[in-house]
Amino acid sequence: MERAEVLPLNGWRAARVADVRAESASARTLVLDVPDWPGHLAGQHLDVRLTAPDGYQAVRSYSLASAAAPAGRTLVEIGVELLEEGEVSSFLVEEVRPGDVLEVTGPLGGWFVWRPGTLEPVQLIGGGSGVVPLLSVVRTHAQVPAAPQLRLLLSVRSPAVAMYRAELLERAATQPGFSLEVVWTREVPPGEVARPGRLDARRLATAALPPAQRPLCLVCGPTPFVEHVAELLVAAGHDSGRIRTERFGSAR
Repeated sequence: MERAEVLPLNGWRAARVADVRAESASARTLVLDVPDWPGHLAGQHLDVRLTAPDGYQAVRSYSLASAAAPAGRTLVEIGVELLEEGEVSSFLVEEVRPGDVLEVTGPLGGWFVWRPGTLEPVQLIGGGSGVVPLLSVVRTHAQVPAAPQLRLLLSVRSPAVAMYRAELLERAATQPGFSLEVVWTREVPPGEVARPGRLDARRLATAALPPAQRPLCLVCGPTPFVEHVAELLVAAGHDSGRIRTERFGSAR
């Protein structure tokens, strides 16, 4: 895709890449400087539009990893995982450099969000790169005085592809009210005695907040994972009206 200066048009804004950070062997954080950013809530996403020299355009959605921010804050972060044959994700992970300009629009989404202000506990469950919007919730939670109990349950293939692992471990050790549990599906970290395996009813029962606490459950990941987890939560006794899901396919 051509790197070129773009101007706001029909809701699209020019976002200059301020920084790029590796988050795993196959994922990056892009820090974007977006003038006139209207602010966002934890859990929202934005769209990125790339335009090729021949005019071909591709648009993909990426979750915001940065904590909720008011209008006027110009730096926002998105997490991007490289997917096989992903025409947009391959460009964003392998080609984009600081100083490049992308077209973005957002923030988008009003259902899969967390708004501070209540004392209800929150259960986050993510699969793979589904951790990105959940990280936004975790970071926002850290800024809220007397924040409610927040638990994050992640399902990840292996340590090599675990996004934001170091930050989440640090927050679990230091952030009041926040706890972290990881289910490794294929390979466990060195020294860990647990065996790899899929997230199932038994693991959910031991790692997630119990239904009796009536937590708000936010579940994000690939569509099959999200549907599986939602079924487990309902079967365990969680109120389906308190389960919110965000799913994605392979075209990224």
